[in-house]
Amino acid sequence: MNSRSGFRRATLNSAALSVLMLAAAGASQAWAAPADDADADTATGLTEVVVTAQKRETNLQRTPIAITVNSSEDLENRRVKSLADLGDGSIPSLRIAPFFTRNSAFTIGIRGIFPSSDANQPARDTATGVYIDGVYLGRPQGLGAALFDIERIEVLKGPQGTLFGRNSTGGALNIVTKKPSGEFQLRQTIGARNFEGYSTETHLDLPEVANVSVKLDFLATKRDGTVDNPANGELDYNSYDRRGFHARALWAPSDTFTADYQFDVSYDGNTPYYVQLVNIGEGGARLAPLALVQSDRAKVSDVGVPLQVSEGNIWGHSLALTWEPWADAEIKSITSYRKLKQTQFDNGTAHAVPFAPNGQFARYSLAASYQHQFSQEVQLAGKLPQLVYVVGAYFFRETGGDNAWAPNTLQWNATGSGFTRLPNFDAGAATRFPDRESYAVAESLAFFGQTTWTPPVLDDRLHLTVGARYTMDDKNGTLLKVNGAPDGSTFDFSSNRLDPAVSIAFDATETIHLYGKWGTAYRAGGANSRSLTFRSFGPEEVEQFELGVKSEFWDRRARLNLAAYRTNYTDIQVDFNRNAIIASGTRTVNETVNAPGTAKIQGYEADLTVNPIAGLTLTASYAYTKAELPATVNPFNNVVTPLNIVYTPRNSYSFSGNYVIPMDNFEILAHVDANISDGYNSGNSVVTSPQTDDSFIVNARLAITNLQISNGPTLEFSLWSRNILNESHLFFKSFNTATRWTSGIYNEPRTYGLDLTIRY
Repeated sequence: MNSRSGFRRATLNSAALSVLMLAAAGASQAWAAPADDADADTATGLTEVVVTAQKRETNLQRTPIAITVNSSEDLENRRVKSLADLGDGSIPSLRIAPFFTRNSAFTIGIRGIFPSSDANQPARDTATGVYIDGVYLGRPQGLGAALFDIERIEVLKGPQGTLFGRNSTGGALNIVTKKPSGEFQLRQTIGARNFEGYSTETHLDLPEVANVSVKLDFLATKRDGTVDNPANGELDYNSYDRRGFHARALWAPSDTFTADYQFDVSYDGNTPYYVQLVNIGEGGARLAPLALVQSDRAKVSDVGVPLQVSEGNIWGHSLALTWEPWADAEIKSITSYRKLKQTQFDNGTAHAVPFAPNGQFARYSLAASYQHQFSQEVQLAGKLPQLVYVVGAYFFRETGGDNAWAPNTLQWNATGSGFTRLPNFDAGAATRFPDRESYAVAESLAFFGQTTWTPPVLDDRLHLTVGARYTMDDKNGTLLKVNGAPDGSTFDFSSNRLDPAVSIAFDATETIHLYGKWGTAYRAGGANSRSLTFRSFGPEEVEQFELGVKSEFWDRRARLNLAAYRTNYTDIQVDFNRNAIIASGTRTVNETVNAPGTAKIQGYEADLTVNPIAGLTLTASYAYTKAELPATVNPFNNVVTPLNIVYTPRNSYSFSGNYVIPMDNFEILAHVDANISDGYNSGNSVVTSPQTDDSFIVNARLAITNLQISNGPTLEFSLWSRNILNESHLFFKSFNTATRWTSGIYNEPRTYGLDLTIRY
């Protein structure tokens, strides 16, 4: 760590501590003199935040779970148009990164709990559950697609095994879209941006007819690449083309019954990130004369390569039926069918092998995957005197497959002064025969329940919550092909699992709420389709203890939520890699093993929101995470290998400010946010995954809003920028022990644009 980053880190820690001490002083005043409820929604007070983390709507401050909520206004101000845009660390405990160079599949983790390095396979699962309107999305592919009209995103921190089920060991992302209003509303946005980009969004609400309200959403956004590819006629790196349509119909024939149907279809086309050489260690292997070692973000790749668009096609239906058979009771059914098809083409590592006269290089990973999923959930939620409960059942079935091939595409001449494209290779051609191919099926049946009892003591301020989920999992699959030849290896996984949770909450005052929570969750076992034998692995388990306080003070102009936790992480699924030589290229051989013993992760978090004057809202968030992982035997060489926690900085901060200035017939909105974090390790291996750079990302937005045009529509003009300071840092870093080369991927450069919105 250099002196400048060390000084900045010490300064930030001191500032964070000072903020918390001041907030705690204010909270102590609130303890002595709680504010009246009527102050909550005044112009200089914070409004109530509603969440559905417990399968029903509750007040954020009275929900005994650590949750961060981004409203639609927050998302707009931060210019979050896909989950990829949350990768800047705006929610410190949540980390989102692409799977290596691929913009089409994400690695998502919360509180240091991440999936194995390659969750991009049909027989293995993610570690953070992602839900849209109650529907679980089973694959990381497709998560880069553009988001439709979002009401809020709830980040539930810590294991959510009771109510959200398996594969939510780190937590859950609960995405809630906007419902039809039943009134005519039209919002149209068009925008232009740098890198030859544009965007358009249409959101149309139709008047209610025969108790049916309909909402239609259409969006399209496109941008050229941020790193030029000098090959003639080829695409650039890190471009995207996202389009989607969403229709929602809400039928409410009575006050006690609703039917909510949704259909969505999305296309996500993108090119990969560029991987560049950043350092050569002493005694490193020879580079070709044309190759470059670059110490900052490249604008042009050193070698032009064939490149094509990775395409994702996502399609889905859901139907939510809600019935209130009696007072304070609700029965809900959520039925969904979804499918996706994803191609992933990576040629971002032109110098993965040392130079050799007339040698082949520029390995092109050509991969494809598909998935179909069906899910059915039934819930009964209600209230009794001193008791709130929810019980339910859940069924999930998934079929999927993947294939891949990785040929070399270029060949050096004898001196390295030039190269040619290998014969019969065309980047636009269909994927060649796969080197490997697999197929998997998973079924999961679960029963869950949770009840909160408020005993008639202490003025009903004590709340005891007990819950559990019983899950029955069955998975099987076949390795259809390996090294280009038919195989037939199979795996089977079966598990019966009980995940309990217990929490105690106490309302110290009307505005201060204390809680303690213990709970477990698990991630199902499976098999690794990159393995030569389709080697299976077992499940992993997370047990977490959490203490927290949620408080409001200063007449509810300030909100401070604190949490501290300790996690026992057992049988971690860990990947080990090596490259194997095959015809015309190389392939990655990957084995997954369960690490022995238990990892320890501990941390604490703070979220502060202040509304000091009308129109001004300030926020500050902080997360500290420390982990100790057990060393594990590498199955390729039988060497005990120390392990890192991945994609998780020790310290992470986020600050933001929104200021709305009312004028005669419009408003001026100014927003700025800064997201800061330490470096981290982007892979498990201590040797091959050195720490990445510290990061400091600033985003800004300036808008004229609610500009009234006579008695007609309103207009909004918005100028925005992400990474406005054009800061550069490596978010992925890898060291090759054979060549002594260090390579990495840099974050995106500054992007900016202008949007015009009209509302009717």
